[in-house]
Amino acid sequence: VQVAESGGGLVQAGGSLRLSCTASTSEVFDGFTTMEWYRQAPGKRRELVAGIRDGGKTDYLDSVQGRFTISRDKNTVYLQMNSLKPEDTANYYCKVVALGGGYDYDYWGQGTQVTVSS
Repeated sequence: VQVAESGGGLVQAGGSLRLSCTASTSEVFDGFTTMEWYRQAPGKRRELVAGIRDGGKTDYLDSVQGRFTISRDKNTVYLQMNSLKPEDTANYYCKVVALGGGYDYDYWGQGTQVTVSS
């Protein structure tokens, strides 16, 4: 399974960015169930920012609720980030969960850097 993120960059506080993540595979899976965005800032633990499940249920980190929106189109997940703050600066990672043979398998992307200047 390949997981490829894009869309990071440098933006001023108050600005917007849209991250994209596409999962692809030549292996036999029943599909990608959950797709999530995590972030990790230097010296901090990786944290779940937003997730979208099969059926469309979404979850958000409290500090991004109302500013970030996660959406999905088949095997691509997006994270629309508005009203960005300097504390949103981090490396953002996409995680996808593939269902196969009744088991879940987690796959991660390499990350994309988001830097918000004050």
